[in-house]
Amino acid sequence: MLRSLSVRSGEAFFWATHGGAELDLLVVRKGKRLGFEFERSDHPTTTKSMHTALEDLRLERLTVVVPGRASYPLTERIDVRGLANVVDGSAGAKS
Repeated sequence: MLRSLSVRSGEAFFWATHGGAELDLLVVRKGKRLGFEFERSDHPTTTKSMHTALEDLRLERLTVVVPGRASYPLTERIDVRGLANVVDGSAGAKS
C-alpha cells in the first residue's frame, strides 16, 4: 500500500487518541493529510473513529480500503476503494 501511494519515510503514521479513536494510516505529504482505514468487509460502515479522525485531523476526505475492486462513496467525506484499485493506481488517493 505504501509503495503504491509512493509514500516516503517520515510521511506515514498510525494515529490514535486517548479516547480510543484511531486511524490505520495517516499520510502527511506537502502539508496535506490523507487518511486511510483498512477493512476486511466489502461493505464497511462508518465508525466513530472515522468521524473523529475527519474532524481532529481536519481531513478533507477519508478512504476506506476494502478487498477487491469496489469503489463508491460511503458518505459525503468518506470513500470506499478496493485494494486492487488502490494498488494498481486506478483509484488514486482522493483523501
